[in-house]
Amino acid sequence: MRNKVAIISDSTCDLSTELLEKYQINVFPLHVNFGEESYLDLKEITLNELYQKASEKRKLPTTSAPSLGEVHDYFKKFLDDGYDIFYTGISSKMSATFDIVTLVKNELDANRIFLVDSGNLSTGIGLLLLKAAKFRDEGFSAEEIAKKVEAIVPRVKSQFVIDTLEYLYKGGRCSGVAYAFSKVLKVKPMIVVREKTMQVGAKFIGSLNKAIKGMTNLFLKDFDNIDKEFVFITHTFADEGAKYIRTMIKDVSGQIDNLYETIAGCVIGSHCGRNTIGILYIMKDEIVKKEENVIE
Repeated sequence: MRNKVAIISDSTCDLSTELLEKYQINVFPLHVNFGEESYLDLKEITLNELYQKASEKRKLPTTSAPSLGEVHDYFKKFLDDGYDIFYTGISSKMSATFDIVTLVKNELDANRIFLVDSGNLSTGIGLLLLKAAKFRDEGFSAEEIAKKVEAIVPRVKSQFVIDTLEYLYKGGRCSGVAYAFSKVLKVKPMIVVREKTMQVGAKFIGSLNKAIKGMTNLFLKDFDNIDKEFVFITHTFADEGAKYIRTMIKDVSGQIDNLYETIAGCVIGSHCGRNTIGILYIMKDEIVKKEENVIE
């Protein structure tokens, strides 16, 4: 008889509490830091509180991976309860978290812990987790789930329109030239995930709504070639933008089995800032194209 399977991720997956409970997914937190003050993402600080602190302190937070001990203790309790573990979380090129989890795997039991590098962030990870939960419920082992999820990784398409590059710039994830360029020309960049990193894809000149419209049109162009089981709209308090997207896709949304809207956690929100909004989905074919055009 095979062991039960625990699906584990980290707090950057940006799944709501309701979705985590519905799909029985477990997450451990990364850290959000304001100088010497450190908080556990979503457990000790919410995104709204993070933005309030950033405003009060006039400084942006930094983020950091959990300690080896924290991950070790988190994983061990599942192994002790008889579970094998499947884990996927934030991209190995965006955080040290995956390296830490790999060390824990080798410390505890490499034959019962199976890892997949999502190469992604936010609900780009969430999409993989929901697929993993489906495979678990179909009776696959942790090792089988890892193989099946690994095959999906190249097909996850994540893109976010960002209102301002200030957070990415101050966090060292955007050059000063790009930041100045975006301010002078009023460019709203669409950040895409490619090669396990955040990159600038399409660049939209004008208002945030114009950029959201452009991003949504790209989704609609992809629509015939997407996996319609799960689609996410994820944002940092961009409620009006989410309504705008829902209006734009109303003619096709009935064809989507599960269209979920989530609020990003503190780690993602601290790097992207307010009014960031994305559409995330899985393509039927591997993504090879990179959008680098400026849309008037």
